[in-house]
Amino acid sequence: MSTGPWPPADPQPGFSSPLAQSPLTPPEPVAPAPVSPAALPALSRKGRSAPIWIFGVLVFALIALVGYFLNALGPSASVVGALLALVPLAGVLLAVRIVDRWEPEPRGLLVLAAAWGAIAAIGIALGVDLLVTIATGGDASTREVFSSVVQAPLVEEFAKGLGVFLIFASARRAFDGPVDGIVYGALVGAGFAFTENIQYFAISLIEGGVADVSQTFFLRGILSPFAHVMFTSITGFAVGLAARRGATTRQAVGPWVVGMLGAAALHAFWNGSAVFTDFFRLYVTAQVPLFLLFVFGIVALRREESRLTRARLAEYADAGWFTPQEVDMLATGAGRRAALAWARTLRGDRTAVMKRFIADATALAMARQRALTGRDAATAQDERTLLERTSAARAALFAP
Repeated sequence: MSTGPWPPADPQPGFSSPLAQSPLTPPEPVAPAPVSPAALPALSRKGRSAPIWIFGVLVFALIALVGYFLNALGPSASVVGALLALVPLAGVLLAVRIVDRWEPEPRGLLVLAAAWGAIAAIGIALGVDLLVTIATGGDASTREVFSSVVQAPLVEEFAKGLGVFLIFASARRAFDGPVDGIVYGALVGAGFAFTENIQYFAISLIEGGVADVSQTFFLRGILSPFAHVMFTSITGFAVGLAARRGATTRQAVGPWVVGMLGAAALHAFWNGSAVFTDFFRLYVTAQVPLFLLFVFGIVALRREESRLTRARLAEYADAGWFTPQEVDMLATGAGRRAALAWARTLRGDRTAVMKRFIADATALAMARQRALTGRDAATAQDERTLLERTSAARAALFAP
């Protein structure tokens, strides 16, 4: 029973009436506002981005390329060709995303790789083709064979490979090994195939209507969407192998040339199968096995990268930064999948935090590898940043 005065006095501030206040209990304290967590440190962009002038050149080249397509093919055929070309491009991008899932490259470099193939490499190939056409004469069929089996492989693989080399030269800290090289090379090839397909599909539509464009789409979009991807991936693999061994830009020129010649040889074989032999027979007996070999090669490289990640993270585990169980989790596909499944069961679904933890730990292993090869003077700063980021991610995962 209340022992306070009756009737109650005027209400205290914050109460609507005298009856709303309680003289026997103190006011309930208001909890302090939560403090926002400190922003995670970011890796320096130096050595992980391309010069802005390259993008400027691509913009001007794109304007010229669009003008060429609209003038040569017309807007309707160009639009239809572009829509059809998006189908194989989407499949290639999905495959590249799977390969690059655990240690994604900087988004700007991925965009640059695809844009270089779709704009600059196509522009170089078209320019050389125009010059050759003007400078040479003779039988048109002979010129077509030469263009398909000799000119196109050499010129196109040089143009595409130049983009891979520019990424290595300007962003070496984001070019750690063969898998990175394959990713960049695949995207350059995908961009090139996209624009080339626009031209092929549009010309087929103009010359033969729906029947011809359907046949061309089946041959290029269904049977061989990964052709240019495979060719330029050879160049990327060679440059990535040089990067893994600590090569400087000058030292990587030799492997780059060897990679381009290998890409051109495969390209010439691929085109020659359509010119000199029964394409479908050689497609089944040679081209499909080559593609399967390409896939198995990527799987083997991913396993080697997993082994390397485990070895480098084990060194941090020896220093107390990770547990041996965490190293197994972070370095293997099965461990990563199990970790993501566990993160989904945590309060609030912490899958995004786990993905960040895995990506940063993998990047940490690659930074350690760069330090061992001595090709990155700023590795110590990257190491501190990534250790801080992985520690914050672990704390967030185990927070109540």
